[in-house]
Amino acid sequence: METVPDITCAVGESPLWNAREGAWYWVDILGRRIWRFDPASGAQRSWLSAEMPACIALTDSGALIAGMESGVFQLTLGEDEHVHAALLAAPPELTPGMRFNDGRCDRQGRFWSGTMRLDSPELHADGRLYRYTREQGISAPLVSNLVVQNGLGFSPSGRTMYLSDSHVSRQQIWAFDYDTDSGTPSNRRVFVDMTAHRGRPDGAAVDVDGCYWICGNDGGCLLRFTPEGTLDRTIDLPLLKPSMCSFGGAGMDTLLVTSIAAGRKPEDSGSGTVLLVYPGVQGMPETAFRA
Repeated sequence: METVPDITCAVGESPLWNAREGAWYWVDILGRRIWRFDPASGAQRSWLSAEMPACIALTDSGALIAGMESGVFQLTLGEDEHVHAALLAAPPELTPGMRFNDGRCDRQGRFWSGTMRLDSPELHADGRLYRYTREQGISAPLVSNLVVQNGLGFSPSGRTMYLSDSHVSRQQIWAFDYDTDSGTPSNRRVFVDMTAHRGRPDGAAVDVDGCYWICGNDGGCLLRFTPEGTLDRTIDLPLLKPSMCSFGGAGMDTLLVTSIAAGRKPEDSGSGTVLLVYPGVQGMPETAFRA
């Protein structure tokens, strides 16, 4: 396990491996930054955004697509150290005081992300999950009644979709049957009740065995669940608030783990740092958004 040096994120999220560049990307939501790290050279760079970027995915053209405060955007990372954002779509339910949160593409290249309240989310279970494609635009809400949407993931076949709600009143991970032709989830059921495990369920990744890795936020660990929902591995971390993990590296055998400095306890000096973890398994590469 290693720490990416000299970086602390208020709310680190959405790590992403860019195989073309051999580099990692992730966001600091509250810092309004997108970070890039080249593990071969150690070079780091960041870009400042006008809105909070919550989640990013690669597009097949090499650009980025993102869920932000006011919609889904295509992003260009400029030479001027700023993010240039072009609005693609905004659902009518995304009202002021809300933003997108966790997101990624399915195995077919459709972009998925959900929404949440910025302030006092415990008072509002009005987060929703959306699908975006170039052809159809933004969907109607496909899952509703979410407090803090998180944990999106897709099985290697693409036929199972995972989703979590991180809020202390929920702490659930659900599985859905997923129609890969239409991009429609159905048959929602509890996959893992995280009240029985360490931490709240935050961001997730899926490995080549179909196992689901979830960050145990406030629990200081990564948890791996088999496709049947059985916990089979726990990796302790030197921080309490991991937020999302993603597989990458030349062999797809590295987990980059972001974490959250905002709201950390005084004794938790590690949260906010970015970790490189070597779990001994390979992960599934992320599918690019098909523009």
